[in-house]
Amino acid sequence: MGNRVPMPSLTRRRVESVRASGRLAALAGVIVVSGCSFASDSLWPSLTGGEPSGATESIRIAPADVEFSDDAMAMAEPPALGTTTFEPTRVTQAVSTGTFVGGKVQQLRGELGAMQGQIVTRNGQLQQIRNIAAQNSQRYHGTVAAITTRLQMGTTPGNPVLVQQWNAAQAELDRISLDITAMNSLANKVASDSAMAAFLLESARAAYGLAGAIDEDHRQLAILEDETNRTVVQIDRLLNELSEDISRQTTYVGSERSTLTALSLAIQNGEILGPSLANRAFTTAAPISSRAPDAGSGGSFAVANRRPLVVIRFDRPDPPYEQALYTAVSRAIERRPDALFDLVAVAPTRGSAADAALGGSKAKKYAGNVLRALTQMGLPVSRVSLSAATSGDAVTPEVHLYVR
Repeated sequence: MGNRVPMPSLTRRRVESVRASGRLAALAGVIVVSGCSFASDSLWPSLTGGEPSGATESIRIAPADVEFSDDAMAMAEPPALGTTTFEPTRVTQAVSTGTFVGGKVQQLRGELGAMQGQIVTRNGQLQQIRNIAAQNSQRYHGTVAAITTRLQMGTTPGNPVLVQQWNAAQAELDRISLDITAMNSLANKVASDSAMAAFLLESARAAYGLAGAIDEDHRQLAILEDETNRTVVQIDRLLNELSEDISRQTTYVGSERSTLTALSLAIQNGEILGPSLANRAFTTAAPISSRAPDAGSGGSFAVANRRPLVVIRFDRPDPPYEQALYTAVSRAIERRPDALFDLVAVAPTRGSAADAALGGSKAKKYAGNVLRALTQMGLPVSRVSLSAATSGDAVTPEVHLYVR
């Protein structure tokens, strides 16, 4: 997403709820949305079956009645980075015996000392990166907390102060990404050190087979081998802990980018929505399903005897529906973490053929806007399929969202 958040003006909200049977709560809105369509007709297979609008019973819900938790925009905590300090013990010094093997021991001892000096340097770099990453995370979360507090207190849509704070939060998150780059660079250096340490260990073991050694040479070799082995283990632990830090930070940054996307929509609307739907799905234990639509259906599905999760009727100009849509989808994901969604553009069949064609075009455009809102809330587009239908009971274009 770019560094600027588009902020269209918004009018007074009116959202309707649709009662649904079963475990999922259904919401409906009475809405008109303007904008341009971004989906081609090839994405909209026609549907057959019962009329989508016929069996819907609607009741009005005032915007204040939409429920969300007190920590609706609670950000993920920054990951706990490793805390180990890697300080190798010094190499045991001894007087050379004067033999060829004794000279080899002295050479390997010097190389091991240089290797341990490298470990001290890598450890200092690691601790510095960790401190910088912690500071960047603190500034990021402080900025996000300020935005969230302002949204919870109430603000105007597209508040320029919040837009500026959002841009600052994105800049801080970019700095955390640079910390990951520094960690990767350090990991490459540590991996090179690990290979060198393994070579030293093999050289120390191979020195036992050299001719012309005395007992003191083998005693010093045994000490050197043990110290080299401990150094190899320490480097491996450093590399493993660094890899874990990189993995946690990478996941964290990806999650927070999704959170910022949802937060930008909240700033655009001037009201808090909730945490990114991608984050909500990520924190569940169940894996996300990648099941494709049934073979031969062309992406369509039967709507007969199905209750929509959300029904949005576009019959008035610009009242936003995002809060009710977010609430319904987030509750659905809470109950079924692997849920897939079917987004249906429903066009009325009343009037002339020209009116029907115009209604179908508008319904697809509005469904495209709803899909865009869902992706801004963090719902992966791979979990939503688009379809089109007609209804004799629909008076205006509608958009229905189903769970499957």
